[in-house]
Amino acid sequence: MTGGAAGVGTPEAVHAAALCAGAAAWLAVSARGQGGRRAGLLFGDGAERSPLGKRWESGRRQLQGRLRGRAEWLCLPVALVLGVLGESVLPMVAGAAAVPLVRGWLRRRELRKVRERRADGVVDLCGAVVGELRAGREPGQALLVAVRGTGVMGAAEARVSAAAQFGGDVPGALGQAACEPGLDGLAGVAACWRVAVDGGAGLAAGLDRLEGALRAERRRREELRAQLAGAWSTVVVLALLPVLGMGLGAALGAEPLRVLLHSSAGLACLVVGALLEAAGLLWAGRIVRAGEAV
Repeated sequence: MTGGAAGVGTPEAVHAAALCAGAAAWLAVSARGQGGRRAGLLFGDGAERSPLGKRWESGRRQLQGRLRGRAEWLCLPVALVLGVLGESVLPMVAGAAAVPLVRGWLRRRELRKVRERRADGVVDLCGAVVGELRAGREPGQALLVAVRGTGVMGAAEARVSAAAQFGGDVPGALGQAACEPGLDGLAGVAACWRVAVDGGAGLAAGLDRLEGALRAERRRREELRAQLAGAWSTVVVLALLPVLGMGLGAALGAEPLRVLLHSSAGLACLVVGALLEAAGLLWAGRIVRAGEAV
């Protein structure tokens, strides 16, 4: 009993608590935007109404800005702390190996955000073109104003703008732009444009219906993501359970890092546990992503 009480105040317990706090801070920064919104609600019904919420949001954004493009390198200091605590080089080797994996994951997540922003921009583009057409502008001029106003096309903007301004093949330019990630909706804009030019149908009416369909698809995607947020939270919690168990073991004086890194049985358990953890995360992530793709 005395030994257990003494173990609570040991330096290893303090380090374990600091490690758990660092993991919590990392989740608050890199979680899929949900942690910040939930914390904002907890700190006072949004950042706009509470001074504490404003400070939280400002600090979170500053930390995200500093870590943008370099977040994967946080694996190295975490691995260094674990290596010092465990008196082994294995955590540092694992941390160095984790850097490219984390970089790839962050890059895929950023590309997904870019695709979603561009898809939302196509919806805004349709609405802008419809507004310009109903204001009395010619189709080419309306498209030119909408493209410059939304800035959604990126590298394809110059080609589409030139076709709209000089009477070129606008449907062809829109079709080529639709091949870029996130701009799939431009294929519908190209089809509406081609039908309006060849068949004399109203371009504004067609784009209006296309905008409604794209907005409905966006709402469906957002609702599905909200329903799957609980599943993603469960995956994250299950992934952090081994870390929590090691922190509790260190707090109780069991020295889990020394057992895992300096004994044959511990190394075997570490390798098997890491493989099972990776397999579980991949399996759970595949299930959730399959649900998102429905």
